[in-house]
Amino acid sequence: MTQTLDFKQIRDLDQALIDLDVTSIGVDRMIGRWINTDAQTRGLQEITIKQTGAQFSVSAAGAGTNGPIEWAAQSVRPLANLEEEAGQRGITLAADFDFGFMKAETYLRVNKGVLVIVLFNSFRDESGRSDYVTREFFYRAE
Repeated sequence: MTQTLDFKQIRDLDQALIDLDVTSIGVDRMIGRWINTDAQTRGLQEITIKQTGAQFSVSAAGAGTNGPIEWAAQSVRPLANLEEEAGQRGITLAADFDFGFMKAETYLRVNKGVLVIVLFNSFRDESGRSDYVTREFFYRAE
């Protein structure tokens, strides 16, 4: 079976999809404090997203045996989300958390009022633990 693939170049995209000012695309839906829908999570308990001008910051608290563990974001960058249904546009934030022994690459987006976070966790401590991916859901706290 032969498969034909169509490749599009940036000039083939609708101009509305390649607007470089992605920071204004539904960003108000993301700003605020978010709580994990799973109260028993062993991952992230809450996320706070802030915006100052065109810059974003993400702070997080992970679940710990003796209380929340603060996560300090190393970098945050906005990405245009071009996969929205019905031609809608959105924004995704990419935040990298570096713990030394482990790196967590996170991608945050709002879908139907729920903050969805995908975490790509990779171990760098030669412990032999397997890298893994998780997806968690958050509701707005405020």
